[in-house]
Amino acid sequence: MNSELFNLKNLPDRNEKPRTNGINMVMDKGLSLKEAENFLEIGSSYVDLIKLGFGTSFFTPNLQEKINLYHSANIPVYLGGTLFEAYIARNQFDDYRKLLDKLQLTHAEVSDGSLDMNHDEKCEYINSLSKNFTVLSEVGSKDAEKIIPPYEWIEQMETELAAGASKVIAEARESGTVGIFRGTGEVRSGLVAEIIRKIPQENVIWEAPKKEQQVWFIQLYGTNVNLGNIAPNELLPLETLRYGLRGDSFHFFLNQQ
Repeated sequence: MNSELFNLKNLPDRNEKPRTNGINMVMDKGLSLKEAENFLEIGSSYVDLIKLGFGTSFFTPNLQEKINLYHSANIPVYLGGTLFEAYIARNQFDDYRKLLDKLQLTHAEVSDGSLDMNHDEKCEYINSLSKNFTVLSEVGSKDAEKIIPPYEWIEQMETELAAGASKVIAEARESGTVGIFRGTGEVRSGLVAEIIRKIPQENVIWEAPKKEQQVWFIQLYGTNVNLGNIAPNELLPLETLRYGLRGDSFHFFLNQQ
């Protein structure tokens, strides 16, 4: 960041890395090694977590080299939750653990967005993995027709945090049209408000791939709200939103002292 060069006053108090609030989780859906290097040249100071989306790691050439590259920039990497579910659907949980170890990962995602899973079973997976990994658990369905009432979102988040998840991820997919969003991309504001009343904000990562969704969260919950499923080329634009240096958030922080 070139804050000393520009010397702008009244910028919001943005948490610095390493941080637990204000997290940017970026989704890598298949960057080449060279593209990942180019991304880190610009974005390494602003990204906190890298998710290798859904099952893309299965097809990624030089996978270990890419993971090592991200780790060399002190950025944790984890595999998409859909890949975890693919292993569970085939009764291969032990193989999944071995894969995480082989790839030298420190983080793991547990989700049930595509697979019908007993919630107690999901919490057992969280608890088991949390003994050796930092677990991120995802709540919500990838099925747009499946509407989960707010009390179930809250109950699941509470029990998954209690089971050992470091943070819970509120599902939206990379499209931003399910889970905490309607099919139009509009925020289910009542649901989010209910969650925030019960779950500490620092414990939730809101998947918000679209600019208008990011603006909504920043306006209501501040510059240090945790946001996820950010496209690599949208990382710096997101930081401009967090600082009020884009028209959509220009007036959010002007009066801060």
